[in-house]
Amino acid sequence: MRFRFIDNNKKRFRIVKMAEVLGVTKSGYYAWLKRQTKDKPLELDTKDGLCELIIQIFRDSRFTYGSRRIMGELTNKYKIQISRERVRRLMDKLSIHSMTNKKYKATTNSKHNYPVAENILNRDFYTEHPCQKMVSDITYVPTDEGWVYVAAVMDLYGRKIVGISMGDRMTQDLTIGALNDAIAHSGNVKGCILHSDRGSQYCANRYQNYLASYGFICSMSRKGNCWDNAPMESFWGKLKQEWLNEQHFKTREEAIKAVFEYVWVFYNRKRVSSVNGYLTPDEYYSQYA
Repeated sequence: MRFRFIDNNKKRFRIVKMAEVLGVTKSGYYAWLKRQTKDKPLELDTKDGLCELIIQIFRDSRFTYGSRRIMGELTNKYKIQISRERVRRLMDKLSIHSMTNKKYKATTNSKHNYPVAENILNRDFYTEHPCQKMVSDITYVPTDEGWVYVAAVMDLYGRKIVGISMGDRMTQDLTIGALNDAIAHSGNVKGCILHSDRGSQYCANRYQNYLASYGFICSMSRKGNCWDNAPMESFWGKLKQEWLNEQHFKTREEAIKAVFEYVWVFYNRKRVSSVNGYLTPDEYYSQYA
């Protein structure tokens, strides 16, 4: 169903469409309108299309936005001054709710003899400009053909994913591939802190030599402490809960396409974040430029 703004001459069409959205009869929808409280004027909710707009934003987010992000987009993009509480009440009336993140097991293999770097980042995720601090991690996606392993690099400035690599093996090639992608999307990375866990793929000599050749400063989490890399852990939760959980992948290629779409089409370009003042990662980067 496609939602749009319509003038007073098409009021009957609007009421019928909203009744379909709410899953009630037209008379039931009118009854609901009469029960609106004084702090939710009828004019803004229906005549000006606020409910339709909330549904549109929710659908465009692939059913992932909660009241906070919808409020942010209404305020920043559509210049509608509205409280989060009011957005929450309208969402309750429309029976739309965001998905919640779940926890997933780690992929870290820290049982190795490679040297481990100091935790330089030390949970200080604040940045003043791009290429100042980045974080990296590996996760996995199940398919009927086996696992797809995903390595990603996030620039903490705007929480933008700048590098990604996928494959059927969790090796140095996977992490170096994500690193190459990050360098290609970022430019000069000399002096940038790159934080990861202490898995063998990040501690191995070839990966470490590659970091040094581009001037990265290596930082690693403390053993068994996922909070030291919280932004990446949060991103994996969003990827899986918002995008992958309801999908069944027969092939690795299907999973790779889905991850690619989430990162480069939805997450960086369309998904607003409260950390960025309800701007997308790309929009936040553009402001700095």
